[in-house]
Amino acid sequence: MIEYRNLRVAVLGGGSVGSQVTALLLEHADELAARAGAGLEVVGVAVRDLDAPRDTDIPKELLTTDAESLIVGADIVIELIGGLEPARTWILKALHSGADVITANKALLAHHGAELFEEAAQVGAQLYYEAAVAGAIPIIRPLRDSLAGDRVQRILGIVNGTTNFILDRMDVTGDSFDNALAEATRLGFAEADPTADIEGYDAAQKAALLASLAFHTRVPLDAVHREGITTVTADQVVAARKAGYVVKLLAICERVLNADGGIDGVSARVHPALVPLTHPLAAVHGGNNAVFVEAEAAGSLMFYGAGAGGLETASAVLGDVVSAARRHVIGGPGVAESTHADLPILPISRVLTRYQITLTVVDEPGVLATIAAVFSDHGVSVEAVNQTVGAVIEGVPSATLITVSHEATDESLAATVAALADNSVVREVVSVLRVEGL
Repeated sequence: MIEYRNLRVAVLGGGSVGSQVTALLLEHADELAARAGAGLEVVGVAVRDLDAPRDTDIPKELLTTDAESLIVGADIVIELIGGLEPARTWILKALHSGADVITANKALLAHHGAELFEEAAQVGAQLYYEAAVAGAIPIIRPLRDSLAGDRVQRILGIVNGTTNFILDRMDVTGDSFDNALAEATRLGFAEADPTADIEGYDAAQKAALLASLAFHTRVPLDAVHREGITTVTADQVVAARKAGYVVKLLAICERVLNADGGIDGVSARVHPALVPLTHPLAAVHGGNNAVFVEAEAAGSLMFYGAGAGGLETASAVLGDVVSAARRHVIGGPGVAESTHADLPILPISRVLTRYQITLTVVDEPGVLATIAAVFSDHGVSVEAVNQTVGAVIEGVPSATLITVSHEATDESLAATVAALADNSVVREVVSVLRVEGL
């Protein structure tokens, strides 16, 4: 057997993930070489500050602030700096030089993925990104490779550990959103500025990547409907539990059928939703992630595990490193981006869903009939109604109605909520949550 030359590996970023990746490449060099078919030589780690403290010690001689010089001559470049720039520029430079690139940068791929994949295809390089979605959970390869011959119908994903920790704590302990966020920050689940997580931006970036892979159609980030969890209250979480649900922030990617049952397009959305306690996603606790895939032939599949963390994410990165090394040893082109379907991207108004609507209403005869008529006027039927006696407001008795609709388009359901808010028997629309996973 002819021994292949060592492959030069450049690491861009010496933070939590970058330092773990570097340490594992050095510590397990022999084992990784056996799996890859070639030695993996770390030629340097590009950092902003040579003296900054790191989670794992990196040999001083490997550290450099000159990323561009490090890229030149590398066979494999691992980008772990995050953000849009200079990550985009450095990845393009690496691809131009003929290197395969591995990244965990979901924001970059969500914004500039089309450009980067096109460049990789033109020069015959490969862009790997298993670590960009759900940390250590292997989901990119299953969608790209294992399910390539199947038809994915729907993906329900808990893809942000911060929001899952917050909502799970609100459910388990009864904490308010603010208290749960404070605890998430104290334990390191939330950043000092948690906006990207709690407003759904992080999950939306991942939804764009998952939808693009699953449906072989480029789904741009601005086509992903996004809602965060800042409006979810402790009362909603308690009411959900009593009704047999938990509240989760879901990334939902699905094929949308037309009236004749044919595929009309695809949709990607992120929002808080009620998930039945009987659904596997309801059992995803703490900062864990899970992706539930519904495929035509394979049926239902769930991928579960740690969605973040330096060591966990490093595991996904190293899997890509071995794949890239094997490609160098064996030769031939890499796996191209699959966008052959080019299906229309549809707005959330076109998707079918269910609403749970909580109302404060005047407690008098005929109110239920009035509410039912509003639903009927918008072509929506009611599946269940629960009524409890409320307080006396301005001398008039009130009641709380919790209604769950049958499946209807989001457009019809949203119009129903607007009409209810304007109805004279409705004092307040207390909350509206979509119901998914039934």
